[in-house]
Amino acid sequence: MAGQRVREDIKSLSGLEKSALFILSLGEEFAARIFGHMNDDEIKDLSQVMANLGNVSSTLVEKLFIDFAEQMSSSGSTVGTLESTERLLMKVLDKSRVNNIMEDIRGPAGRTMWDKLANVNESVLAAYLKNEYPQTVAVVVTKIKPDHAARVLSQLPESFAMEVIARMLRMESVQKDVIDDIERTLRNEFMSNLARTNRRDSHEMMAEIFNNLDRANESKFMSALEERNRDSAEKIKGLMFTFEDLSKLDGSAIQAILRIADKSKLPTALKGSSDTIKDLFFSNMSERAGKLLKEDISSMGPVRLRDVEEAQAHLVVTAKDLAAKGEIVISKGAEEDELVY
Repeated sequence: MAGQRVREDIKSLSGLEKSALFILSLGEEFAARIFGHMNDDEIKDLSQVMANLGNVSSTLVEKLFIDFAEQMSSSGSTVGTLESTERLLMKVLDKSRVNNIMEDIRGPAGRTMWDKLANVNESVLAAYLKNEYPQTVAVVVTKIKPDHAARVLSQLPESFAMEVIARMLRMESVQKDVIDDIERTLRNEFMSNLARTNRRDSHEMMAEIFNNLDRANESKFMSALEERNRDSAEKIKGLMFTFEDLSKLDGSAIQAILRIADKSKLPTALKGSSDTIKDLFFSNMSERAGKLLKEDISSMGPVRLRDVEEAQAHLVVTAKDLAAKGEIVISKGAEEDELVY
């Protein structure tokens, strides 16, 4: 009978039929696991196709698995990225759900908001909390581990930290709706910003490369790029973190840089810097250290531009390394969001 004809041509199968056949071939246990990740409509569509597959030869099943394996290995490997994952989710879920999922993936690890906060560097968390009400900060600090809370408090301005401590001492039980509201604010404002700034695209990667070019080559390549694609050139310029951008860092960030930077490079780097940056560094050093550094700079004769650029690049790399570890926050001037590298 024609209805009992065995199907052998893989080209005759639709995408849904291939999926249905593939799942059937895996066996009941694995098929059940796959169905567990589907919604009712998807299961209904696949089940309908399964019921109408008819007779399928073992040769066709073998071809299906070979075809699947070839597709998986066609590029040498399967590469999963945040971007490809987000694109896939956008095809099956609404935008708000995708945003929440991706923010959780990009943000610090942890099942709850308080678990996630435990994985945020104290300097980064304190930089956000210092702009909140003391009562709100008091609630947050009581919800994280004592050692982490101690580090966060030590990073806050002293008068503000004392106000937070006073609120903690007077605090009784906090209503659940208040905690829920604080969690929601942390997720929507702090964690979402932290997640967004972890996104990287080709312009961000190119900005890093340009940051590591000497000024002559940077200028040459940027000029050439401006002629070919002015929009991309402007985006890269906006993402680049340069020596002059150090002037946008706060005192604690400069102090962190001073602690680990090569001290021998400081005089050369500041020799060719603006008075603004010089003053920023001097104001975050002890009086004695600042005086010695000024003397070192004054006693220097002419310095090669290449040496100045190399010394300044060292300080930029030091700042970016600290930011990558979450120990300082880099802000790009007038932009609305802080960039946490």
